[in-house]
Amino acid sequence: MATKASSKTGTKPTSKPASKTAQAKASSSEPLHNTASKDMWLAGLGAMAQAQAVAQEKLHEATAHFNQLAQGLTTGINTSLVQPAGIKVDRLEHLFEDRVARALKSLGLPTAQDVADLQDRVAALEAALKASSSRTSKAAPPKRTSASAKSPATKARK
Repeated sequence: MATKASSKTGTKPTSKPASKTAQAKASSSEPLHNTASKDMWLAGLGAMAQAQAVAQEKLHEATAHFNQLAQGLTTGINTSLVQPAGIKVDRLEHLFEDRVARALKSLGLPTAQDVADLQDRVAALEAALKASSSRTSKAAPPKRTSASAKSPATKARK
């Protein structure tokens, strides 16, 4: 069981209250083990805070290095994989276009080339028609209306 410890002076505790100077002396001088343990605790906290700061700095450095490595790897992968994939897509696209063209041909539908040729022919015919109509309109003089073809209102005016 805990008993009340006597003061350092070696006097036995009395039932009388201690003087004010004795109380001030006892409260100001803490036991040595209390201050040492507080100092060790504070030193440990300081060391831990310093270690956390260093660890956080190292983590940021490692993250930056990792991002740099990852970007280098992705550019290497892009050049080695994208070009062959692009070639395969081109082949697949060409194969698809061929199959669609064969299906349209079997249905009797004209191909894109047939439609383009037909459009060229229509444009040539339109140009020829405009040229021939402009020649005929210049060559033929305008027709005059005869007296018998005049409307009854013009006859009445005379």
